[in-house]
Amino acid sequence: MNVYKTLDNFRFFDGISKSGKTMLAGRCVLVERPKQTVLFREGDSGDAMFFLARGRIALHKHSQEGAETVIEVLKPGDAFAEVILFERRFYPVTAVALTDIMIFSLQRRDLLALLGEEAFRNDFIAMLLGKQRYLVNRIHQLTNRDVEQRLQLFLLEQYGKNERISVEINKKQLAAAIGATPETLSRLLQDLGRRKLLTWKRGIIETTPSFWEE
Repeated sequence: MNVYKTLDNFRFFDGISKSGKTMLAGRCVLVERPKQTVLFREGDSGDAMFFLARGRIALHKHSQEGAETVIEVLKPGDAFAEVILFERRFYPVTAVALTDIMIFSLQRRDLLALLGEEAFRNDFIAMLLGKQRYLVNRIHQLTNRDVEQRLQLFLLEQYGKNERISVEINKKQLAAAIGATPETLSRLLQDLGRRKLLTWKRGIIETTPSFWEE
């Protein structure tokens, strides 16, 4: 695999010089893991951040009562676990592979060396700010949107406004990703089917233009 070419397609690396990407490609380690692999658990110590090249990963957080909330479902091109490089030495979430995945691992010591390049440093800071905005928006979505709106937004973010979507995750995982119970999602899917807006059969979601206009 051409590591440079793969990393070059990541939105995170837009604006980074070719030399910076070349150095990064030389320091990243390719890792492949099967579906349901736990990459790390909340509270685990570590020294690496990651870039998702293929598949889907869910980031979970547990409350003091033990309730599990999906903070984010990652798609190819997303960076994650970057907080461990600066703020703390333990992972603040649990990362679980929803599908077979391919990721690139970057050690803390290697990233710190790369941050000496201004273009790389500026882009990394922009990525951190973008992640902060995403989490703020995520809280807003969970508290101010109904479950149908959250489903629509999730599909839009993950797959774009397509009328036929091949989903790699199951209904239980999707329910967690939009902050709903499996029972609530099941009722919603039945309702959307009756309204002829959306159907989900054998891993394929089919929508009508009206679904995206709701």
